[in-house]
Amino acid sequence: MNIRYLCAALLLALSAAAWSQPGAAPDNEEEYLAWAKGVWESLDRQTGDIKLADAVATLHVPDNFYYLNPEDSAKVLTDIWGNPPGEPVLGMLFPADSTPFDRDSWAVTVEYEDSGYVSDEDANEIDYSELLTQMKADARTASAARQKQGYEPFTLVGWAEPPRYEEASHKLHWAKEIQFGDQAAHTLNYNIRVLGRKGVLVMNFIADMAQKPLIDSQLDSVLDMAEFDQGHTYADFNPDIDKVAAYGLGALVAGKVMAKTGLLAAALLFLKKFGIVIVAGIGAFFRKIFGRKEPQ
Repeated sequence: MNIRYLCAALLLALSAAAWSQPGAAPDNEEEYLAWAKGVWESLDRQTGDIKLADAVATLHVPDNFYYLNPEDSAKVLTDIWGNPPGEPVLGMLFPADSTPFDRDSWAVTVEYEDSGYVSDEDANEIDYSELLTQMKADARTASAARQKQGYEPFTLVGWAEPPRYEEASHKLHWAKEIQFGDQAAHTLNYNIRVLGRKGVLVMNFIADMAQKPLIDSQLDSVLDMAEFDQGHTYADFNPDIDKVAAYGLGALVAGKVMAKTGLLAAALLFLKKFGIVIVAGIGAFFRKIFGRKEPQ
């Protein structure tokens, strides 16, 4: 059994304990309202050019989005959304008219894999239908391991959006549709990979399947934000001194090389699991901020 699959299953088990972590949301409505206001006001929402620490890359964040730094992103992922503590992300992106407390919120996590130069020579040779068949088989294996641990199974339903590689910008993106147990609402696992000289910038949407049309409408905006710095772009690769990854684009899509999380682990790691039903006071607070926005 691949240890990466077991790690993914364990992440879900840990999520149940996330609410007991220091800083997590209280389960009393009045206390939750006060806590939520304090957390929202503490978030450093940034726009403009954001230099990503240790990632040799920059995010160009327009006014219709905002960026949260790693510390604030941890607040969102663990304290607000109830994910277990884990490897820190480099940041998160939110639409400007949305807060992490909104039921219909969505976001993009940003990470960096220092894995070496990934060749795109096989970009036009990959059979993504065949690759999906392999991925579904891997998912069944991972799901069986989860069930043995006492957790609900999951199914890789298929492509929500087939992989597409943009050769000019060296950006790869695709989306998977995932079902947990017999839940009617499916999870959208939308992925972006930006290839660089020495590694890959990893951007993952956190959203529900029903939000796919909205995500599709914002995809180009998000793709345009990420850029490697001069000297670290894909075109700056020097075969005489740079490390070459031992895999290509197909392996990126299949998740075979995600050392930290593994196949489909991102869908398990980052979910929205609010601690209580958001009360009217929260809705009124955010309506006051935006003049119209209210959690659903």
